[in-house]
Amino acid sequence: MEIRVMTFNIHHGKGMDKQLNLNRIAEVIENSEADIIGLNEVDKHFSKRSLYQDQISWLAKQLKLEYAFSPSLSVKHKNSTTERQYGNALLSRYPIVAKKSHSFHLISGLTEGRSLLDATIQINKKLYRIMVTHLSLNPYLHRKQTNYILNQFHESPYPVIIMGDWNMKPGSRQWRKLTNKVQDAWQIAGIGPGNTYPSIRPRARLDYIFVSSELQVVEAEVIIKETTASDHLPLKATISCCR
Repeated sequence: MEIRVMTFNIHHGKGMDKQLNLNRIAEVIENSEADIIGLNEVDKHFSKRSLYQDQISWLAKQLKLEYAFSPSLSVKHKNSTTERQYGNALLSRYPIVAKKSHSFHLISGLTEGRSLLDATIQINKKLYRIMVTHLSLNPYLHRKQTNYILNQFHESPYPVIIMGDWNMKPGSRQWRKLTNKVQDAWQIAGIGPGNTYPSIRPRARLDYIFVSSELQVVEAEVIIKETTASDHLPLKATISCCR
């Protein structure tokens, strides 16, 4: 059986034309025909920039998919019971049977908060661990976050797919650390540089899908049909669940 997995930094729905348009994001996801989608920079009642919308709930309802959310930033005001949040999210055609959020608040107040969304998905009675993250630009924090994720991977009894905006270059020290343990989908099956940022004339490969050794990467592609929806392009991989 093959599943299609995609990672997409949606920039809270703000496109390269500076317009907020979540419908475009939904169209990109729908047209990709992906089964499992990891999202970065998702707002949940966060601020005026996204009209205080619960973006992941809206996308899940629009696309008729299950969802999970992991806040990287969370702000609560005295006069409101609604938390303003921003972080990572997951959409899935398959049942999400468990989910939790790991916060990377290693040094409080130093930089933007980061988190790891950690979910278990059931596909044909078999369980898979799906993780979605967006790592720091700060080299020290990036190293700590990578180590934390690798420790989580070691503890997993199920096949693992880890995806997101990693803010690193292929061949870098952290990339080598990861690929000693998991497969880089683009390295296995991609053609060309695989650049995803910026979405118009991309010059950097920042978005990655990593899979554990028991999974086989069949195909990997950067989706370039809609370059204005976000400042990143989506990366999609077709993965064989049996090896």
